Amino acid sequence: MSHTPILIAGPTASGKSALALHLAEEVGGALINADSMQIYRGLTVLTAAPDEAERARAPHFLYEALDPSERCSVGQWARMATDALGEIKSQDLTPIFVGGTGLYFRALIQGLASIPPIPEDVRTRADAAIAAEGAGWLLEDLSARDPETASKLQPTDRQRIQRAWEVLEATGQGLIAWQGEDDRPVLRGDVRQMVLAPPRDWIYERCNRRFDEMMDAGAPDEVRGLLARELDPSLPAMKALGVREIAAYLNGEMSLGESSEQAKMLTRRYAKRQMTWMRNQMGTWPRLDPSQDTFMEEAASHL
Repeated sequence: MSHTPILIAGPTASGKSALALHLAEEVGGALINADSMQIYRGLTVLTAAPDEAERARAPHFLYEALDPSERCSVGQWARMATDALGEIKSQDLTPIFVGGTGLYFRALIQGLASIPPIPEDVRTRADAAIAAEGAGWLLEDLSARDPETASKLQPTDRQRIQRAWEVLEATGQGLIAWQGEDDRPVLRGDVRQMVLAPPRDWIYERCNRRFDEMMDAGAPDEVRGLLARELDPSLPAMKALGVREIAAYLNGEMSLGESSEQAKMLTRRYAKRQMTWMRNQMGTWPRLDPSQDTFMEEAASHL
């Protein structure tokens, strides 16, 4: 039997996981998480990670694999995915990558720059510089030391400015230079690709409804657990959709209604950005409309 890898991408709340489970049962597959937030423990509800019943239907890999106190880079995820592939191959199963993080899919089929891990002291110095002087100071330093990379950055893009500065500080080589030295992709050979492309009104309604369901299912308790640990607010897990808004409600800074509306708005905006990225970067992938009742059957036709 062929075990050609299957890649399923799509915006949040579009039904990716349900499709992946359906296909896993059809072909004898195992799911590999390609979502940058579902990789952290303690956010099962907020990130819509598979529950115990869903995990019992097929093997799952890289879900809730890291503590929320950790930072997972794309490179680290790619190494973890490579290990998961080896285990899935040993079990004679079909790997099914599913998620909404575009850079993970790029690492799978195109490869990424082989940038070494950033030492914690470099990251700490970057955080301190931003707190004291703002991201503009880092950009000025970059402009002097690595003008090629600096010219590609927007002054308002704090996250990318910090990343570029950290790479230069840690390695002595600019980010663009590193990006010219791509690693080989995780997957080599044939793959089956599909991207979920729902109508905008449909996905927005799904985002709104799912957030209400998350609140009823215990999302505030998950946020209480994170807050109790007094984690660094800059950690990826602390930036998961809904965490800041629910925290504001729990701390009495917003009403429940205000925090919910804010979280829903940000989730809709995120879904829109995902769809734009996938339209631009995955234009050749078969596109499926999950609002149609027959979309799972259509997906199977692409295998």
